[in-house]
Amino acid sequence: MKSFWRFIFRKNLPSTSLCQMDFAVLGLGDSSYAKFNFVAKKLHRRLLQLGGAALLPVCLGDDQHELGPDAAIDPWLHNLWEKVLRLHPVPLDLGVIPPGVPLPSKFTLQFLQEAPRMCSAEQHEATTDTLGPPSELQPFLARMVTNQRVTGPSHFQDVRLIEFDITSSGLSFVAGDVVLIQPENTASHVQHFCRVVGLDPDHYFTLWPREPDVPCPERLPRPCSVRHLVSQYLDIASVPRRSFFELLACLSPHELEREKLLEFSSAAGQEALYEYCNRPRRTTLEVLCDFPHTAAAIPPDYLLDLISPIRPRAFSIASSLLARPGRLQILMAVVQYQTRLKEPRRGLCSSWLASLDPGQGDPCSLEHRCRAGPGPSSSQVSSRHPPLTIGPVRVPLWVRPGGLTFPQTPDTPVIMVGPGTGVAPFRAAIQERVAQGQKRNLLFFGCRRRNQDFYWEAEWTELEKRGCLTLVTAFSREQEQKVYVQHRLRELGPLVWELLDHQGACFYLAGNAKYMPADVSEALTSIFQEEGGLSAPDAAAYLAQLQRALRFQTETWA
Repeated sequence: MKSFWRFIFRKNLPSTSLCQMDFAVLGLGDSSYAKFNFVAKKLHRRLLQLGGAALLPVCLGDDQHELGPDAAIDPWLHNLWEKVLRLHPVPLDLGVIPPGVPLPSKFTLQFLQEAPRMCSAEQHEATTDTLGPPSELQPFLARMVTNQRVTGPSHFQDVRLIEFDITSSGLSFVAGDVVLIQPENTASHVQHFCRVVGLDPDHYFTLWPREPDVPCPERLPRPCSVRHLVSQYLDIASVPRRSFFELLACLSPHELEREKLLEFSSAAGQEALYEYCNRPRRTTLEVLCDFPHTAAAIPPDYLLDLISPIRPRAFSIASSLLARPGRLQILMAVVQYQTRLKEPRRGLCSSWLASLDPGQGDPCSLEHRCRAGPGPSSSQVSSRHPPLTIGPVRVPLWVRPGGLTFPQTPDTPVIMVGPGTGVAPFRAAIQERVAQGQKRNLLFFGCRRRNQDFYWEAEWTELEKRGCLTLVTAFSREQEQKVYVQHRLRELGPLVWELLDHQGACFYLAGNAKYMPADVSEALTSIFQEEGGLSAPDAAAYLAQLQRALRFQTETWA
């Protein structure tokens, strides 16, 4: 993809390069982010510049829409197929798969008569350090050192400071990097799912692709148990998409259930699907419980087509190796909220991590270790992981570069705005910069109340005393009129302008993507106008210039 992107934007390509090509671009995005569907828009424009003929306007699917991306995709696809079939009619001798007939499954599950002699973890022993740093296919099983709630007992949200021991992992990171954690389903949900679909969790199977060019999922061992498949691969706690209902309807032998599933998978039934599934955040497991006859009849071969894999979750790293060698910390809000359903909705990864108690230890089963991925034979002893015994709680993780890069020049001032858990990457940056002797750190931190969710208050206070940090706080609920970080920015407008325009400061922003980034950007443009005497267009251009020079960077999440 990178090679294609570099090629298509070569400046020496003639404007007639694609004059004989028809094209259509469909983008998937989230309108809560500033650069909503940026890639799709840019690609569409570039193909037009090179002489291509657009069959349709670019389609911009939006996850924030009540009906999801399908609200834009459905009518667009209908129009696309009309145009494509007019240009290229289906040959008369080619049959069309009728509605309600599923395509063959991608894989077949060949069940074994008995459990294999050599357990799956032995066949997939962790690799040694010589095979490179940990990755998604070869995560490091890090020991959880602490799991501490850092919000007050009466605070509405449970926020955890979690520390991992990454000694001898080969992991290396700098401020701004993120750690990815691979979660798993709860044991009770795994048992419930197996009962609903009629599978024995202790049965083993070997996965085989139907087509020779289709690889098997590398995260699944061979052979694999049903328990491992469900606990560590199938995302049964996710909210299913429309395609789930479409395939489930094809597999259903029950007339009434099939009729309802067909309604949910139709274009006309999207509002009903939204009310049933998306609005209350009903999970895949709960849907299967609502369609028991269909769930019990699902052929095991279709499980991987029906249910998407569990995706790793990314967290900003909240510590520096210069301050805490061999340790990695995250600041994590536990996701839990209520909908009209009886059971609270819980985030898979945050709830799983919050449930782990490093003081109790973990019965680390052999199969649990399969998450380490493929590696050398069972005769080799891994230097990356401890012996397979009942021991400490371990979490599979790896590191990748994040969206924030901090200046290496010692005299560059840094302005950081991090309300709530958005302060996490800035704690890593401040630790790193202080260890390097860089003291020009200005942090704007916002939360609700000083005594409930003021993360790292003692640490910030000590750094202020040492002259390593200037801290500006905004406690939104401690006065009648709510005060947020953007208000504090405006109050210190002269200082912000002086640092940015005269001293070459870099500005960083992290936190929730809903309102805060736009409010902070608006506060900055106001400062540019009031303190710098710029017009509104010039202030917007100044902010854009800072972005291009990487002196204004953001890391936000929905």
